[in-house]
Amino acid sequence: MTSKLGAKECYVYITLPRSTEFVTAGKFVLNADRTATPVGRFVYGQSYLERHDAVPIDPVELKLGKGTYRTTALRGVFRALRDAGPDYWGRRVIEKHAGKPELSELDYLLYAPDDRAGALGFGLNQSPPAPERKFNQTLALKKLQGLADAIIADEDVPQEAQADQVEDLMLIGTSMGGARPKAVVEDDEGLWIAKFNRPDDNWNHARVEHAMLVLARACGIQSAESKITTVGERDVLLVKRFDREKTKKGYWRARMISGLTLLRTEDTHQHRERWSYVLMAEELRRVCSDPKDDAVELFRRMCFNALISNIDDHPRNHAIIAKDKDWKLSPAYDLIPSMPISTERRDLAMQCGDMGRYAHADNLLSQSARFYLKDDEVTVLIADMQKRIESSWYETARREGVSEQDCETINGAFVYPGFRLALREQTQ
Repeated sequence: MTSKLGAKECYVYITLPRSTEFVTAGKFVLNADRTATPVGRFVYGQSYLERHDAVPIDPVELKLGKGTYRTTALRGVFRALRDAGPDYWGRRVIEKHAGKPELSELDYLLYAPDDRAGALGFGLNQSPPAPERKFNQTLALKKLQGLADAIIADEDVPQEAQADQVEDLMLIGTSMGGARPKAVVEDDEGLWIAKFNRPDDNWNHARVEHAMLVLARACGIQSAESKITTVGERDVLLVKRFDREKTKKGYWRARMISGLTLLRTEDTHQHRERWSYVLMAEELRRVCSDPKDDAVELFRRMCFNALISNIDDHPRNHAIIAKDKDWKLSPAYDLIPSMPISTERRDLAMQCGDMGRYAHADNLLSQSARFYLKDDEVTVLIADMQKRIESSWYETARREGVSEQDCETINGAFVYPGFRLALREQTQ
């Protein structure tokens, strides 16, 4: 692994729509001098720009064009490139491989797996490698679960060749998913993200998240396909990769960027002023082929998150994808209820109306016009979703295997009392 450490530049590869092979899109150079602000520069290759089927890496920062793009955000890494890098969990596994607690941002890009989120790849050679097509089968989930437990406990991982291979396959290249242990696995249907329960979980996250994805679909939301498999006595959630489509020659890859990139922001509290559903709806209008449908879909997700107390709805848990040339909102993912102490006021991670992040029915309605919706439409939409969640969340959870005890634990997340609380004049 040490051969790549300390690299200052790399080539950026991309798989074009309806293709399974990488082509070289351009070159990324990172000036990471510790005495100065890191600066990243990217330039599209001339041969790539001359292709009739060339597409931009993203529709926000790296649009197709000549000249050098420059950024000082995210330690000099363009947001769309960072989206293709590892999340917190993936970074932990890479650090385990490297034997170093801290690596450069370029190291993380180079050592993330070939099958990262979206359509990008990174390497030190101008000519891209053939995409790797070896994936761990779902039959190996027990071994993966054990490895995840070892990494969580910060224990030594066995160094035999088989363990190294399994550890390589645990690396999922998405930055859209947080710190929970995960791996990419394959079955006859295609690729799945396997999300493991942690030994210290106080309820069955795998089954609850699966139930929420099912509940979201019942509320008219386009959510990611999912299923539960049981390994020994442990449940594992499998979420279908919506940025991949299986073909006889391999997998077609969809370009994919996070809500952070779409909003031109970062995942720190200093940048939270741009964490906003309203601003995201405006950005969808700029880049998506059908912004009205996407904006209405985003509004539904905002309401759903408020009604299940999903306060982890930060911009990384939203994305847009492009299977061909056009961009659209991705299916919903990472829908997890939480149980804040307050029953009077709960806040989402993103602003949702005139009263900021307040998860209140009137606040959701306050900016509905920005989502192409009229007040009477929104009133009906919110009321219908509230009624459906109140009447069916428990039935849905139990049907999908959530235990009675876990249902009792998460009960307070759904349609909390403050959602319809009469507002005082000072609540502005």
